[in-house]
Amino acid sequence: MGTQFVADRPDAYRCILGIDPGLNTTGYAVIIRDSGNLRLVEAGIVRSRARDTLPMRLKELSDGIREVIASHPIDAMALEQLFSHYERPRTAILMGHARGVICLAAGEAGLDICHYEPTRVKKVMTGNGRASKTQMQLAVKLQLGLESVPEPNDVADAMAIALTGHYLAGNPLAA
Repeated sequence: MGTQFVADRPDAYRCILGIDPGLNTTGYAVIIRDSGNLRLVEAGIVRSRARDTLPMRLKELSDGIREVIASHPIDAMALEQLFSHYERPRTAILMGHARGVICLAAGEAGLDICHYEPTRVKKVMTGNGRASKTQMQLAVKLQLGLESVPEPNDVADAMAIALTGHYLAGNPLAA
């Protein structure tokens, strides 16, 4: 069940953590390559409370990501690249803070980090860089052999980011 690799590439990561970063809600997914197949190990969200101070919210996010990393034999992290419209610089700054603590947690654990733009993830998963949320959920469901489409969107996006990390790991054309 899941996606079958043509060959077990020695340069591909065995266990990858995909992260869809957010200050309020961060989606995560742990995917493992086992006997040439990809399977979902765990997925969920790390939440912070909007009424808490920024330092408290960042600590909550950092603690949650560290807990996931400590619970699995993760080799690398695939992280969505910062993307924000210039009309919302405050959102970009807050997202930068969230990505910073996530990168710090990965760095402290000695993990490689691969950064992917949302359009790149969509292109890898569906062949269309402008795929809808529904198309992405269906692609994740099919590629991981899930019984239903993953929800919420933050979790589905994290699964897609982890899958992209697996597909592009060690691929010189991926850069």
